[in-house]
Amino acid sequence: MRTRTVRVLLVEDDDGDALLVEALLEEARAPFILTRARSLAEAERLLSDAECVLLDLGLPDSQGLDSLHRLLSKPDAPAILVLTGLNDEREGIDAVSAGAEDYLIKGQVDGELLLRGVRYAVERRRADDAQFQLREAKLLAAERSRLERGLLPPPLLKSSDLDIEVRYQPGGQRMLLGGDFYDAVGLPDGSVHAIIGDVCGHGPDEAALGVCLRIAWRALVLAGEPPEKALRTLDQVLVAERHGEGIFTTACVVTVAPDRRSARYFLAGHPEPLLVVGQQILDLPQSKIGVPLGVLPDYAWTGVDVPLPPGWQLVCYTDGLIEGRVPGESDRLGVERLCDILRGHLRRGSDWLDPLIAEVTELNGGELDDDMAVLLLKDPR
Repeated sequence: MRTRTVRVLLVEDDDGDALLVEALLEEARAPFILTRARSLAEAERLLSDAECVLLDLGLPDSQGLDSLHRLLSKPDAPAILVLTGLNDEREGIDAVSAGAEDYLIKGQVDGELLLRGVRYAVERRRADDAQFQLREAKLLAAERSRLERGLLPPPLLKSSDLDIEVRYQPGGQRMLLGGDFYDAVGLPDGSVHAIIGDVCGHGPDEAALGVCLRIAWRALVLAGEPPEKALRTLDQVLVAERHGEGIFTTACVVTVAPDRRSARYFLAGHPEPLLVVGQQILDLPQSKIGVPLGVLPDYAWTGVDVPLPPGWQLVCYTDGLIEGRVPGESDRLGVERLCDILRGHLRRGSDWLDPLIAEVTELNGGELDDDMAVLLLKDPR
């Protein structure tokens, strides 16, 4: 089996010692590319192209472990083997403790030992890097899972008779956690309150902000705050907690009356819900889409009252559902096309939510670009 060529950077100011190292590697018939630097400054310029560094700790511009520390501090630093003199073994041990892969004593190594040391150092660094990346991936997955649980909790309905279905699908292009969130809470008077929202942007900061807003909303509802006041408080929370001035959040808040015959909804820059009865999508009363949270201070959102016919279904969703692509068209899917697709599924049967999402995803040519959340409220009568 052919041995892979290793790129070695020798950092040595002494010409005799440098010639010895090169002779030892040639003696071992090692497949290597050897580059030499005579100072630490020169080594720093050549570091990115090396897989292993043979480092003498006595250099014109650096002495002792300072040389090692400076090289290790560089991004993606390669494996480092320290070269010490016969009387400096203690320094070699200290270098290993400081992060070097190993140390070799000049005059006490032959070609095979030097080659074995280089290969061992390179493979150990690779194994350490792979282990580090694995740990980072596991921590990231655990953090993502924790944030998703905070964004997408089980509805707090207890004895409520209202049927609720929820769906969430992460965006497939960015592979980053977004800030879509939803929640539903039933109160002792029989009313059911629901929210669905979307923090602009993608990443852990946006997701954490979504969790903060969702928890704040649940607390406000349980404390008996009316929806319009809860929205104003959420606006204040967003401004206080956001990590950038331009961060805003869209939201749709719905309150279903105890008799399930009417609802009131509020829009803060969010897509309007869809009212489904049988195979029809009914027009909602003309509403004013208020500004998103975090845009205008002291803004007052206005609710819209909606009568709910028997057998109603109220579909609340984030814009990831309507921003997918359509083959052969430059425009996004949009609400009208979504309604056309939904009508087709309504005619084919009552179990339409998952097929609707599947068709929207297929039209996009694969996973949706943006995160998508759906909150479906259904008449229990």
